[in-house]
Amino acid sequence: MYEYASAVPKVAATGIIAVLTAFWGWCGWLWLFWIFCMAADYLTGTIAACRVGTWSSDAARRGISGKLGSVVVVLVTAALDFVMGQVVNSYALPFTYGAVLSPIVLAWYVLTEIGSILENASRLGAPLPPFLLRWIAKAAARLEDEIE
Repeated sequence: MYEYASAVPKVAATGIIAVLTAFWGWCGWLWLFWIFCMAADYLTGTIAACRVGTWSSDAARRGISGKLGSVVVVLVTAALDFVMGQVVNSYALPFTYGAVLSPIVLAWYVLTEIGSILENASRLGAPLPPFLLRWIAKAAARLEDEIE
């Protein structure tokens, strides 16, 4: 009985994740991860600024404005993906168009947010391996190069 009871939360979590994945697809998880990264970046940036005594409401507003701007960009790319999908999929082609622009933009934003979180962690005193920030910068640059 004990083993069964401890398995219930795992089975329930797996079921919920499966239902959400069926509903959202893999791109939905990317959206969710990006939103989590934005929140973590804002939180760690605020804590770091408070710790060193440089927090200001003006800087906080600029940070939120930048994040809202990135939300607009991602929503526009999602709308473009939807419109392109409607046009492309209306023809009898041997493939269907899903989403291309928004996952690429989301991946770029996620890399940017992770880089910022790591910088904030460094400002909070966490030691960072020197290669980590370079690797994230290279990954973002490679993503840009692949698109071009």
